[in-house]
Amino acid sequence: MELGAAATPLPSEIEEGVIERAKTGEPQALGAVYDWYLPRVYRYVLSRVGNVTEAEDLTEDVFLRMLGAIGDYKRTGVPFSAWLFRIARNHVVSHYRKNGVRKGQAALDEGMTDSKHDPAEIVETQMMIGEVALAVQKLPEAQRDVIALRFAGGLSIAETAQVLGKRQGNVKTLQHKAVLKLQKMLQTEPGRLTVEGQI
Repeated sequence: MELGAAATPLPSEIEEGVIERAKTGEPQALGAVYDWYLPRVYRYVLSRVGNVTEAEDLTEDVFLRMLGAIGDYKRTGVPFSAWLFRIARNHVVSHYRKNGVRKGQAALDEGMTDSKHDPAEIVETQMMIGEVALAVQKLPEAQRDVIALRFAGGLSIAETAQVLGKRQGNVKTLQHKAVLKLQKMLQTEPGRLTVEGQI
């Protein structure tokens, strides 16, 4: 599975055209959807399961499910990203119910760090990611969902609300509470944990 950096978000009118073509089974459009969303869905799934191999398998399953259902997708107030991440979230939840295991901590994946930095920076970044991943696992489930969708999946507040079936205000509140708890758990210096500023 190739997991380079996520593609730059497209203007909604361009994405809508590609999605409409993908619904007819056009291979190039389906490939474009896969390329745009694979890194984000993979990061989200990895943040929830904590195992690279398991995350790769589950991500492929999500895209197979998407392929089977894309013909029925209708843009009735729900953007495609929210529709796809709802499939991903439901698949992860189903996976845990079926296997009866507790959600693991996020694994440190080489793809989660930037290889352009020197080795010391990479190690420091991985240590910080590890600390945050452990702290996130201690959050209540609803807050963990919001953090995973917002920061691993890269969804907006509106998209996260649609995936979770919550109001945007509720998502903002859950995110705010989660960030405050993470800051306390990590005992960070002021400004070190900057996820709050991404609302």
